[in-house]
Amino acid sequence: MQIAQKEARQKRETRNQKPETGNQNVESMQEKSPIYKSNISTAAAGQAHQVGYHPRHGLSIPAITVLDENDRVIEEDQRRLFRYIIQEGKGADIVFGCGTTGEWNRISNTERQRLISIEIDEVARINRDLSNAHSVEAWVGVTGSTRLETLDNLKCALAAGADAAVIAPLSIVDLTDVIPFFHREVSDLFDHQGRWIPIFLYDNADIAVNPDIPHIRTRDVKRLSRLQFISGLKVSASRRVLGNYTKGAGHFKDKGEFGIYIGNAMLMFQVFGMDVGLIGRIREYWNRYLLHNELPIGVVSGPANALPREWQRAWRACYAADEHLMSIYKPAFERFEDACRSFQAGRPVEKIIACVKHALMLDGVITSDRVATGTASMNADERREFSVNYQTLKKDLKSSTDSVWISSIRV
Repeated sequence: MQIAQKEARQKRETRNQKPETGNQNVESMQEKSPIYKSNISTAAAGQAHQVGYHPRHGLSIPAITVLDENDRVIEEDQRRLFRYIIQEGKGADIVFGCGTTGEWNRISNTERQRLISIEIDEVARINRDLSNAHSVEAWVGVTGSTRLETLDNLKCALAAGADAAVIAPLSIVDLTDVIPFFHREVSDLFDHQGRWIPIFLYDNADIAVNPDIPHIRTRDVKRLSRLQFISGLKVSASRRVLGNYTKGAGHFKDKGEFGIYIGNAMLMFQVFGMDVGLIGRIREYWNRYLLHNELPIGVVSGPANALPREWQRAWRACYAADEHLMSIYKPAFERFEDACRSFQAGRPVEKIIACVKHALMLDGVITSDRVATGTASMNADERREFSVNYQTLKKDLKSSTDSVWISSIRV
């Protein structure tokens, strides 16, 4: 009887013991590789994406690219910039590298891939020092001049452990049909790699190859949204175009699985504004009608490179319809945009990238404010004028907002 009881007890203990699995090997790999460790913590080494992915809400900052005189990335400065725009969890929710603000189409593909690796590694390092509640996602632009270049960049991003990739299909020179590219070539790449990462489409008429096709067709977005790895869209366009995409994608994704991000950042003050009175209610109703009653889940702001905490606070204020804070940040950001605009032959010329880089150099974040060949630069007079306007703007924001939400270079 005692022998039988002993054997039964041993069987119970054996059943309760957790068998050894491959997870122990995964854990040891996490310790060895900071990039792999970051990918595990945010996406379980790609496994989390296999069972579903919900796009990150909040502020996406399309990081500028710090360049030397040969249009090569200055790695130390670039890493410092990533730390600055994250602001120890009070800045970017998403770091978006190799985007339009990052001058992806003006640097070599070798430098694009180098920048991808630098960003993913640095964001992984930063996340290890942040709590899970403040962890940041690393998205990378993988658009290349050609389809093969784009696929090679996507493979690079996948191998490095990116949280997501961003593709602007209308900017790829030899891409004549968007659907087969994603259905066949991108899907095949993921199949051969054995895993996938979320892909966000990028719609920006300013960088479209064919001016007659400035936006991705709504019917194409509908079809692409059926693919499990297509997770959202960054739209630099009007509210009506935003609404068309939201309506289209909603047919084939569960709520929360497809995210729309405002690319024209100042639109967030209109989209989330709560107007009062009869005229205000009519305006708000019309706004919701244009968006088909679906609000964007995030905003993508280039100027936020220079003012990350301020833009994070403004995004939260807009999402919460905090009219008081919105009334402070909206005119401040409009002043920043005005300071980045010059006039040539009586016509306005936007120099956002040059001004943002100069602002970051003035603040001691980066050592070079050089723009890539082909990007509009500032002359000496414009630099002086911008410097005065920028410093005045920062002083005014400091006097009218909480000090917690003033960007700090001590990062």
